[in-house]
Amino acid sequence: MTDLPKLHVAILMGGWANERPVSLMSGEGVAKALEERGHKVTRIDMDRQVAARIAEAGPDVVFNALHGVPGEDGSVQGMMDLMGVPYTHSGLATSVIAIDKQLTKQALVPHGIPMPGGRIVKSADLFERDPIARPYVLKPVNEGSSVGVAIVTDEGNYGNPIARDAKGPWQDFAELLAEPYIKGREMTAAVLDFPDGSRALAVTELKPKSGFYDFDAKYTDGMTDHVCPADIPDHIRDLCLEIALKAHKELGCRGTSRTDFRWDEEQGEDGLFVLETNTQPGMTPLSLVPEQARHAGIEYGELVETIIAAALRHHEGRGSDG
Repeated sequence: MTDLPKLHVAILMGGWANERPVSLMSGEGVAKALEERGHKVTRIDMDRQVAARIAEAGPDVVFNALHGVPGEDGSVQGMMDLMGVPYTHSGLATSVIAIDKQLTKQALVPHGIPMPGGRIVKSADLFERDPIARPYVLKPVNEGSSVGVAIVTDEGNYGNPIARDAKGPWQDFAELLAEPYIKGREMTAAVLDFPDGSRALAVTELKPKSGFYDFDAKYTDGMTDHVCPADIPDHIRDLCLEIALKAHKELGCRGTSRTDFRWDEEQGEDGLFVLETNTQPGMTPLSLVPEQARHAGIEYGELVETIIAAALRHHEGRGSDG
């Protein structure tokens, strides 16, 4: 159990990113949990006057329930650093790196964390030739929740080469990351910071009922089965937990993070790859961190307070970012 005093918590949510609806659900869930536990809550749907609104509210701490840009890319974190306001989740430098999939590779791969290769491509060049051999995955460099992700195969309906009139989800992005497609199983592991250190909670396997684990599959009830704990060999489970914790630490995450994997079981341990580490995991009813916390015996309200407690500990002993 956490031992928090009664606090005034401002909750940043909404904003204008593609993930605005998810952020609003996360923020409202956090708000209700805190109110039920006796805390004062100020809800802030982020706009361009967000700094003034935080200053006017004068909270003890800000719970950052934003997803995507600018709430997850370091912009909001830098603003709150300048204001001297304690806030949850990762700081500026970590946020800048973790939201950028290419920077994340550069930060993690040298430390032995397996990630698929890939290259940055201009969207316009896709119509001339494939950037890498099919099948491959196209994804925006700095979006979350599988926004803009497409799988390009020989049997797909995008054409070969990709037709200029193909209706692909990448169309709003000038640059994309092209990665080899890794067949197999989709898994994820969350990490939570406690007073005595960080701990990986569990491994969940995600089984979409159709297609792949895209935005709709993540946030539409009934479209994806969550198997928690995942029905996988013990050594693969332990490896996922070890890698998730290492990614959390190497990136400098704080509060909580969630690392996503693909596993080709035919290759055993060599078939396990990290796709990304999320510094602002969702807190909606369908979200994975609350689900894994429940598996570890931590109810939703206690999870929220644990994340806030980590923010306050960091602020009390903070450097410039941490």
